[in-house]
Amino acid sequence: MKKIVVISLGGSIIIPDEINKFILEKFKKILNKNTNKYKFVVVCGGGKTARNYIDGFSMIPKKEYYQTLFGIAATRLNAKFMTAFVGSNANKTLPKNMEDIEDYLAKHDIVFCGALRYGRHETSDSTAVKLAHFFDSDFINITNVQGVYDKDPKLKNSKYIPEISHDDFYKMAKKIHYKPGQHFILDQTAAELIKKNNIRTFILGPDIKQLDNLLNEKHFVGTIIES
Repeated sequence: MKKIVVISLGGSIIIPDEINKFILEKFKKILNKNTNKYKFVVVCGGGKTARNYIDGFSMIPKKEYYQTLFGIAATRLNAKFMTAFVGSNANKTLPKNMEDIEDYLAKHDIVFCGALRYGRHETSDSTAVKLAHFFDSDFINITNVQGVYDKDPKLKNSKYIPEISHDDFYKMAKKIHYKPGQHFILDQTAAELIKKNNIRTFILGPDIKQLDNLLNEKHFVGTIIES
């Protein structure tokens, strides 16, 4: 039995402004290289596409509901792109629920999906964390910063944190007001779920070789979140 690994592939990696073919090509090679011992579930974020739609609904009633729905649609569009980009090892059609993903894993080494359903105050990160719990797997989040920082990493005095407990990370997440398309490393629901279900979580940045290092138990640059 191959070990299942759940990855949240941030939209900031897939489409920061336009499709990031350079990084995605490296990502594809790393996944294919490691299918001898792993099966991958990759949940795609919405990126700039999602935020463009989210901004478009900023002035209408029930904006958060519509912003979330269009954000979900953007994650699924990105996932559909990734199934074609990765090719034969990946699923051809998108799963609609966790059971579909389980069925697809019996046929494919790599399964892509977007957010599976509407959830209040949730992003695709929450979908990925729920899948990690469902498959009893570790969770890897690939985003546009190399790990967790004590404050906005754009600030000069921000401090990189290589290891942090579930409790301390959840405290950090709770301080941030949720909004669709937010930029924090994990949404607040995801932070609560990794704590509640004791899911070992790895935060990696855009240097995709760190994913290969992690999968092969080599030194990697990133943050570990665990109890």
